[in-house]
Amino acid sequence: MRIDFYLRFQTLFGQALAVLGNIPELGSNNPEKAVSLEFFNEEFWRLSIEVESDNMHTLHYHYIFTDEKGMAHREAEKHRQVNLNKISSDLVLIDSWNDESYIENAFFTTPFSEVYFHHKGKHKSKKSGTFTHQLKIKAPLLKEDEAVFIAGNTDALNQWAAASPVLLQRKGEWWMLETDLSETNFPISYKYGITNLKDPDQYRFESGDNRILHYDIPADKQTIVHDGFIKLPGLSWKGAGVAIPVFSLRSSSSFGVGEFTDIRLLVDWAVKTNLKLIQLLPVNDTSATYTLKDSYPYAAISAFALHPIYINLQKVAGKKNIQSLKSLSRKQKQLNALADLDYEQVIQFKINVLRELYELDDMAFLEDREFKSFFEDNKNWLVPYAAFCFLRDRYGTADYSKWKTHSIYNEEEVGRLVSKRSRQYRPVNFFYFVQYHLHLQLKEAVDYAHKKGIAIKGDIPIGIYRFGADAWTAPSLYNMDMQAGAPPDDFAVKGQNWGFPTYNWKKMEEDHFEWWHQRFHQMSNYFDAFRIDHILGFFRIWSIPLHAVEGILGRFIPALPVHVNEFGEWGIWFDHQRYCTPFINDDVLHQLFGEHALFVQSHFLDQTENGFVLKEQVNTQRKVEAYFDSQDVSEGNEVIRQGLYDLIANVILIEEPGTDGTGFHFRISMETTTSFQHLDDSTKVKLKELYVNYFYKRQDDFWKKEAMKKLPALKEATNMLVCGEDLGMVPHSVPEVMEQLGILSLEIQRMPKNPATEFFHPKDAPYLSVITPSSHDMSTIRGWWEENREKTQRFFNNILGESGDAPFFCEGWVNRAIVLQHLYAPAMWSIFQLQDFLGMSEKLRRENPHEERINQPANPHHYWNYRMHINLEDLLKEDSFNKELKDYIKNSGRS
Repeated sequence: MRIDFYLRFQTLFGQALAVLGNIPELGSNNPEKAVSLEFFNEEFWRLSIEVESDNMHTLHYHYIFTDEKGMAHREAEKHRQVNLNKISSDLVLIDSWNDESYIENAFFTTPFSEVYFHHKGKHKSKKSGTFTHQLKIKAPLLKEDEAVFIAGNTDALNQWAAASPVLLQRKGEWWMLETDLSETNFPISYKYGITNLKDPDQYRFESGDNRILHYDIPADKQTIVHDGFIKLPGLSWKGAGVAIPVFSLRSSSSFGVGEFTDIRLLVDWAVKTNLKLIQLLPVNDTSATYTLKDSYPYAAISAFALHPIYINLQKVAGKKNIQSLKSLSRKQKQLNALADLDYEQVIQFKINVLRELYELDDMAFLEDREFKSFFEDNKNWLVPYAAFCFLRDRYGTADYSKWKTHSIYNEEEVGRLVSKRSRQYRPVNFFYFVQYHLHLQLKEAVDYAHKKGIAIKGDIPIGIYRFGADAWTAPSLYNMDMQAGAPPDDFAVKGQNWGFPTYNWKKMEEDHFEWWHQRFHQMSNYFDAFRIDHILGFFRIWSIPLHAVEGILGRFIPALPVHVNEFGEWGIWFDHQRYCTPFINDDVLHQLFGEHALFVQSHFLDQTENGFVLKEQVNTQRKVEAYFDSQDVSEGNEVIRQGLYDLIANVILIEEPGTDGTGFHFRISMETTTSFQHLDDSTKVKLKELYVNYFYKRQDDFWKKEAMKKLPALKEATNMLVCGEDLGMVPHSVPEVMEQLGILSLEIQRMPKNPATEFFHPKDAPYLSVITPSSHDMSTIRGWWEENREKTQRFFNNILGESGDAPFFCEGWVNRAIVLQHLYAPAMWSIFQLQDFLGMSEKLRRENPHEERINQPANPHHYWNYRMHINLEDLLKEDSFNKELKDYIKNSGRS
């Protein structure tokens, strides 16, 4: 069979196009073997191939565009396929390029295709006995009683008679017409339109010029035309959502913490208030120590396993064993009465009860057909996770390097550990039991949400826990000698050190990011959309050496270093000791330590001819931390500890390992160091110029290429709606890449991305974005209002447009005004913390707004324990408030 490909695409000099497919003639899906197209005319590029009879099966293919810089871009289209066995002649394929930036692609992601516009019925068009042409078009956001029609200047297309339209048939994502154009004179002009099946007089044509089937493309062969998207003016959809961690939910049936079963009540409230989405924080297992440290939801010991704290014990017990839980009602009431989550009590109590229920079940669950299916679909992570948890509990630590056995993962040895012949078979199966029931409960909640028309949005942390199942199983996928974090900002002036190992992207790329594919597959069981935590990490990650405690000593990896010769080219005399080691003199000591300066000098420093150097036992932040952790806590000791941290960070350059003293990176916030401040003015100016070049100019194209190696492949692996958390020190290329890939940005009013503005105004939000007045990493609207009186006043006058003095406290009407600004924004999504919704009501909101904050990013030891102060059952009964919120959302034009 001969196949002629024609692709509508207009190029510039130096650009090229290729096609890739699942047959050998099109490269067998190997991008390196993609087949080049050739220029045909101003509208089309083309390719002709001969397909061997052995390869005559269903063809899947897509196009690749290579720009003038040599960067390859895959189109967004995933559903272009042809059953070659059903084609009786040579074939012509006429296609339209589907760029990932096209807004319409968002409307074919899971929330839209499976929740909001999931129409079960199929409209059937009139079939012709024989056909020469298939015409296909995509038309998103159609209602159940709407269909696509076509009209054109030929009898087969009813000579433009829209009153008696030729209807297309829906097949998957496409609307399709099979028609016989063998007697037609080409070229043909035509257009698509939308008609109402209940009222045919209600119809509208697409906008723009007529579409054309040309005479210079063969018409004597079977032809399939993929016409891209229907062109409807003002095509958009806007929704509102609520964000809250599962642990923060509160119901009369939960057990001191929000549970997966509580999501149903939140869904009912969302339906009542016209919300369309529920956004959750990560729900993965963080059980490393069974202490408060595990309350941090971004430190998962498994990127796949669910957290046992979210399990509902009554559902696990079922009717068979429910009597065994009657004695727990007193404990349940006690924990539910607490204002906040008591993490340690809840997790320890639940684990103990789960073990009792496991013994009562006596491993009968292993014979359930549904469990067998669950196990088969998840065994690649479930088996090593269960083994890890068993060994963690046996040896009393998640730090596998301290285990007496299995400290290094070996698949065969773990296979023997979990086998039926093993004495550990029963205790290991406990973790299968827990994960199975968690899966059932979350899946039931999600299915309920979908039936009610509510989508669920998850959260993908940027890192994995250093002592978790993922790191134990495949340490080569991570840079275990580094710590991920974030550079300094207004919320954390010393930067953030999350402690996670960074991803070894080169290793992950070797198997085409299979670990990420598995992760997305598992997430798609429960989520319709997801937030990529710190998407900037896919461009470059803030990497901190293990010897550092604070994020301030990190640097971006990868990054192009400054070569030693460049300093001379910029007129800077290079002095390795002066720039790369802590600068310490008497002035610095008195500035950092005050009255403790002489004590520090005598106990922690050595005198040299050039000044002072730190003693060996305190020459890194980790050594300082270890030293003071062994000392009595006192105000003086804490001053000295922090001063030594600052002293160690008092450098201008960080040497690139392995460059033998030829490559260097600037320490972030260089100009704030006393080392910099003690330089002469001329050197300061020149260093600052090179610093700006390093951070804001030389890296941008490099970081863009790094992101384009990863994000397109990861986005292609899922149909969930992808949203990015793109806050912080944002490279110039980030908005460009996210827009190009159709990834929704995050816009927060008090964190403008334009450094020239103090506040971001919701009216300026791009359509492909999520807009919110606050996130879990910051104070709520009401809490923020009280933090800085001068800033609040400027916000009140300049953003809210109010005159006079701002109220000292955030009154209900002020909170409401901010919520309404966001609801009326042009962004696809307006998502609010539940606390910010309740802040509109003087009656319902919590008395103290500072008790509503979920996280303090500047505090690495923060305890995540916020819970709603009212039960979801009671919130559902607040008819007046719920109706008011529903009307606000509906009147703002959000679905």
